[in-house]
Amino acid sequence: MTNIVAIVGRPNVGKSTLFNRLTGSRNAIIHEQEGVTRDRHYGYSSWNGKNFSVIDTGGYITGSDDKFEREIRKQVQLALDEADRILFMVDVKDGLTALDENVAEMLRKNTDKKVFVVANKSDNTARANDHLEFYALGLGDIYPVSSINGSGTGELLDALVADFSEEEPEETDNLPKIAVIGRPNVGKSSLINAITGQDRNIVTDISGTTRDSINTRYNLFGFDFMIIDTAGIRKKGKVTEDVEFYSVMRSIRSIEMADVCILMVDAKEGLEAQDISLFALAQRNHKGIVVVVNKWDLVEKETNTHKEFEQRIRAKTAPLTDIPIIFTSVINKQRIYKVLETAKQVYDARKQQIPTSKLNDLLLPIVKEINPPPAYKGKYVKIKYVMQLKTAHPQFVFYCNLPQYVREDYRRFVENQIREHFDFCGVPITIYFRDKN
Repeated sequence: MTNIVAIVGRPNVGKSTLFNRLTGSRNAIIHEQEGVTRDRHYGYSSWNGKNFSVIDTGGYITGSDDKFEREIRKQVQLALDEADRILFMVDVKDGLTALDENVAEMLRKNTDKKVFVVANKSDNTARANDHLEFYALGLGDIYPVSSINGSGTGELLDALVADFSEEEPEETDNLPKIAVIGRPNVGKSSLINAITGQDRNIVTDISGTTRDSINTRYNLFGFDFMIIDTAGIRKKGKVTEDVEFYSVMRSIRSIEMADVCILMVDAKEGLEAQDISLFALAQRNHKGIVVVVNKWDLVEKETNTHKEFEQRIRAKTAPLTDIPIIFTSVINKQRIYKVLETAKQVYDARKQQIPTSKLNDLLLPIVKEINPPPAYKGKYVKIKYVMQLKTAHPQFVFYCNLPQYVREDYRRFVENQIREHFDFCGVPITIYFRDKN
């Protein structure tokens, strides 16, 4: 089992900065505004041949007006339950505060795990001894560090991993990556919590609750992949906070890194312009796509409601209409595992390689004899050969004599033929016509 280290402390002491330094990433959003990190955020680190997981948590507060205070405290407690070691961060610039004492008291009451007090912002000689006042917390040795420039982190890590066992890091880079995307408050975090059976991500009825893109490994019932919960993306004109801007950028990057995107749509609102923009973004990045219509239990239904809703979606996603559409109620756990099965099917379809001989046997009779490209300015396009490129997403090349005369409508006809003969449901495919020479 991989050792797990949780970083806790009051808001704005540098937890996410330390998380990014330990994991060698920029996955956690860093901002001077308090309360930026809300959910537990996971990463991997290694020191002196010892590998461990790191959990970044939201700032622990009590008695504030923050609507997320209770949920953040719950997330911190879940992190403490998971962790083997605790990094309790304080700020030497601010000195010992009442909130630090509250966190220390919470640690004494709620965990018997080993705690390392990390005095952050000890980045110059003037503050060389400012960390000493934190011995008053009664939690043992204090480790002065500067998360921003890394000074002191070596000594901290030496102590942290001293009794960790050496083991191979968990290999997750090659796992399928499934990103759950959509507008704010459509149920993305609720879906992941329902699938994993854990309150991994904070859920409220307030738009914008999720700010980071959060990775969760799912390894149950024959599935093994990373699920990525992303911040809800709204129209540019509505993105006013700096923090939300960075969240949107993280979500876009998550789409770019994913293999399959689950686009969640609110059944009561239907497929809106921003949903179509997200669909187009996933399509442009050649990602597999599954459309999940959530809150279907709230829709008044007649005989053809399901079919008509599906037809409206396909009309808006044209010309890519070969996509799976699943109607769910996450709150009632209706068809949530069907979402997983479908995402895996789309992933497999996106990865498949069609043998060249099979492609030519099936497609050449169609494009050469049954329905060849129409003549253009008295010239005839003759297709000689077809093959699939060995790329991360499906791309096909048709070699012919006059590729410049192949029109877009014929290109779509060829794509439809490929889809008719092979399962690429939910997968954007790219078709090229190239000179046979």
